[in-house]
Amino acid sequence: MKHMNSEVKEEQTSNKKRIDLFLVPIVLIAAFLNLFKIWTDEYVNAYYTAAVKSMLQSFHNFFYASFDPGGYVTIDKPPVVFWIQTISAKIFGFHGWSVILPQALAGIGSVLLLYVLMKRTFGVWAGRFAALAMALTPIVPAVSRTNNIDSMLVFTLLVATWMLFRAVRTAKFGWVLAAFAMIGVAFNMKMLQAYMALPAFYVFYVVATKITWKKKIAFLTTATALMLAVSVSWAVVVDSTSADKRPYMGSSQTNSVLELAFGYNGINRLTGNTSVTGSSHKQSAQTQQQTVSSETKQNSNSSAESSQSSNQGKNSSSQKMQAPGGGNQNGMFNTGNPGPFRLFQKGLSDQISWLLPFVIFSIVGLFAGVKFKGPYTIKQKESLFWLAWLLPVAVFFSIAGFFHQYYLIMLAPPIAAFAGAGAVALWSMYKQSNGWKPWLLPGGILTTAALQVYIMSPYVSSIGVAPIAGVGALGVILALVLAVRKERKNSVTNYLGVAAMVVLLAMPAYWALTPIIYGGNSMLPAAGPDSSSGMGGPPTAATNSKQSGFNGMQPAGSSSGNSSSNNQMQPPSGSSNGSQMQGSSSNNGQMQPPSGSSSSGQMPGGSFNNGQMQMPSSSSSKSSSSKRKSGGMNAEVNKKLLNYLTKNNTGEKYLFATTDSTSAAPYIIETGKPVMAMGGFSGSDPILTVSKLKTMIKKGEVKYFYLSGMGKEGQSDVITWIKENSKEVPSSKWQSTSSNSQQGPSGNGTLYKITLK
Repeated sequence: MKHMNSEVKEEQTSNKKRIDLFLVPIVLIAAFLNLFKIWTDEYVNAYYTAAVKSMLQSFHNFFYASFDPGGYVTIDKPPVVFWIQTISAKIFGFHGWSVILPQALAGIGSVLLLYVLMKRTFGVWAGRFAALAMALTPIVPAVSRTNNIDSMLVFTLLVATWMLFRAVRTAKFGWVLAAFAMIGVAFNMKMLQAYMALPAFYVFYVVATKITWKKKIAFLTTATALMLAVSVSWAVVVDSTSADKRPYMGSSQTNSVLELAFGYNGINRLTGNTSVTGSSHKQSAQTQQQTVSSETKQNSNSSAESSQSSNQGKNSSSQKMQAPGGGNQNGMFNTGNPGPFRLFQKGLSDQISWLLPFVIFSIVGLFAGVKFKGPYTIKQKESLFWLAWLLPVAVFFSIAGFFHQYYLIMLAPPIAAFAGAGAVALWSMYKQSNGWKPWLLPGGILTTAALQVYIMSPYVSSIGVAPIAGVGALGVILALVLAVRKERKNSVTNYLGVAAMVVLLAMPAYWALTPIIYGGNSMLPAAGPDSSSGMGGPPTAATNSKQSGFNGMQPAGSSSGNSSSNNQMQPPSGSSNGSQMQGSSSNNGQMQPPSGSSSSGQMPGGSFNNGQMQMPSSSSSKSSSSKRKSGGMNAEVNKKLLNYLTKNNTGEKYLFATTDSTSAAPYIIETGKPVMAMGGFSGSDPILTVSKLKTMIKKGEVKYFYLSGMGKEGQSDVITWIKENSKEVPSSKWQSTSSNSQQGPSGNGTLYKITLK
């Protein structure tokens, strides 16, 4: 107890000390990476931005996190982060940057929290280096610059970590309850993903507290019960509310939050079976990997005037199109193939793994000489906490069937913590120890530099040979010099150690800058020279480092000097109508979406219209406008359509109805008026029936329907009924011919009108 009291007094004394001047530039770096130019992204992730617009309009929409102002369907996540975003938009006004701001501040806050957590136990230099490593981990600013949830989730888990560490130091049970309750709050941000760090909390509390086993079990049981109660509190309220008094729970199949939590956002992420029809992402990815060529090569002789029909006849290797997710090497959404070395595969390694070899050497050094039965020092106990966070999360991402690159931010805190603690520990061993321990520092530097060369090698065409060769050469030289130096305690050696750390952080720093340099994708954030594509893969011949887009594809309606074939997803070389990608269809040589593509397995923000792969507008080349309406969706509003619908609205609740959120979101953002996404996010939610739709039409709630090639899964009967009982509105009345208006519901869909008496 005396030891605990002395730690508390030490903490109070340290809090009175002046600000660490070395921390100031680290925080400024984090602020720059997280905040600079966020005001240029007007729509951000339009799916979530539309929800904030809707939540601003009523407490009913606010509480349930309704996607649309009419309260028809919710978004596919719990509401806590969106409550915060809505409050920010209420204070600062509704803007892209105001919904990004909470996540950007959370990213900066995570850097500060990691500094505080590491400084107390491992020393001020460990805190500084850990904070800097966190700030420069590329996926951290890439995610924090969007309105996606993960940055806020990580910050909340670090707050819970601070509470847990304080609980152990002060021996106060109240802090244990607070820590586990905070995990419950995190659950209401992104459901089961919050529990990925939970093993670390149990392991640390069991090992670090000096109380009887009886008390440990009692305290942890009580804290866990509180965590579960907080976790399901919102879900219980929603699921207990009559379905006709609340929005449909988006992306669930039974209109249940708990089913969403443990199904779509839970176990299905591990298995890859996130398709509502039973077909899995994993199977879809394997099919595409086996049948689709891995590269797209641009025909340099094609011109903008080339006709679509002439390009359809070109099935040579120069016209092959990579499948969504990166082709046969990088798996679905460029997340690699499951296996023990998945985090070292391209697409993932450049987001999170830059310092992993150094972390492995650090773990060896920090646990050197530790016996299983203890006793453990406080450094070893906290190292065990970070290890219990790192390993389960790394295992999950190594075997998971479906996730996006930006989920990897969950690995950033333990990696940064070990980088900071390891830098100090390995340096101390290098200068003071004998035997094998001094070799850990040069070994960590050498292997880390080698991995960084491997990570950068696919990007030679974008970043050049010089930085790759420079990192490799400097890493080898510094590691060798440190290995052979006999005099380890002079100033020259100190400078060599600092230089090595600078070299190891140089390329992660550049990668962290790429969302600012090249632009980012708010739907699928990722860092790298092709960060605006959101797919994180290396550039192909069809792209250069400054061209946004998904492997060279232009968005629908974008103007370019490329031929139209570059805007379409071509079938594999040699395929025809009789030899197609499994699960897909071909129409005049164009790739049709696989059966069930409207499910959540589709690439978010992309759509298939008349056989063309329509990409998010964020994929287009940089606009001359100071703001970009990226949103990861077809986020341009067809002004002529909007004017037509507004003029002809005779009191209907919904401006129009459409199959999914892709078409609805930009109109909700622009007008604040209800737009019905009949099948929810992807168009596959079983929300609407023919009977219900008839009732809505008779009540005068909706009369216009925009139907494209998406979203038919789970609502085919409804769509068939609409087509059979409606009058098609001539495209001349609502369709704009300008290229700037060919996104949103425009180019390839049909507008229908239904009035029932």
